[in-house]
Amino acid sequence: MAFITLDAVKLKKNFDYLNNFFKQEGIDWSVVTKILCGNRQYLSALLEMGISQYSDSRISNLKVIKNIDKNAQTIYIKPPAKGVIGEVIKYADISMNTDFRTIKMLSKEAQKQGVTHKIIIMIDLGELREGVMREDFVDFYSRVFEMKNIEIIGLGTNLSCLYGILPNNDKLIQLSLYKQLVEAKFNVKIPFISGGSSVTIPLVLQGLMPKGVNHFRVGETLFMGTDVYNSTKFEDMENDIFKLYAEIIELYEKPIVPTGELGTNLEGETYSFEEEDYGKTTIRAIIDIGLLDIDMKHLDPTDEAIKYSGATSDMVVLDLGENDKKYKVGDLIEFTMDYMGIVRIMNSKYIEKRIINMENEESPVTA
Repeated sequence: MAFITLDAVKLKKNFDYLNNFFKQEGIDWSVVTKILCGNRQYLSALLEMGISQYSDSRISNLKVIKNIDKNAQTIYIKPPAKGVIGEVIKYADISMNTDFRTIKMLSKEAQKQGVTHKIIIMIDLGELREGVMREDFVDFYSRVFEMKNIEIIGLGTNLSCLYGILPNNDKLIQLSLYKQLVEAKFNVKIPFISGGSSVTIPLVLQGLMPKGVNHFRVGETLFMGTDVYNSTKFEDMENDIFKLYAEIIELYEKPIVPTGELGTNLEGETYSFEEEDYGKTTIRAIIDIGLLDIDMKHLDPTDEAIKYSGATSDMVVLDLGENDKKYKVGDLIEFTMDYMGIVRIMNSKYIEKRIINMENEESPVTA
């Protein structure tokens, strides 16, 4: 049976590193938990680390967090759809917003539930994903400012996720200028400028982050130890917190080239083969995961001798070459994953989720 593991000790190391880093810089931060896909045991392990604020783009995930700890502060980090307004008010202490009509619905629902809902207004700084256009922002703010049971606690932006537009000092300082503008115009205080994410951490390290940016939303760097801006790894952080294990369910020596007329496979692909491979054989292993669970371009076997041959909905075929490691049916193949690989697997109900090194007790990695 295939399963994914989370190493709690390594995750705690990354958390401590980031928590100390942000404290030294005087920055508040929120953990983006969407990589965990609402898995209760993983979220419980995370909550034990002393994190006080959690961000997610799925209401169901925030609901799990609130069920674990009703006092945990939660942020809904995408513009709410009409159908989830009631749940946003119930399970998200804060939401990020870009549409006047949506905030009006949030206001009505907050009055209905007898609460004051906090919002962060997102501004588009060029990524062209969510965000109020800059030229419309002051008018937008003035309209939201009057709404009942709505408290504007911050301004924010998102960069790099859609088109890969990188943050820089000039873009982020604009958020601080908008903060100063509305504070002077409306005689208010805006506590948070939420312009930070995993991709902006290197700007802090280089001293290029405007002082006004005081709130970060961090997921990938926490869970993977990645320097997203430079597409590298931070040396002092762990980058293999998650690992995937899949069991070999068949192993035979077979030809490299299939026989018969070649058509397209279930993904619409047509294969071609090198002339030199005709007549040759290799050791081929089938493992118990498939395209329903994973996208193989996001996975890497830790054994570099193993090559990917192809996949169907429920099975992956691997080329073991001469099988120097003497793999056999029932053995586990270990994989590391990038961010999207982890999310895809975490979202599969067919992959078991395990924790290792929890409270200094390591769960056996066995099928």
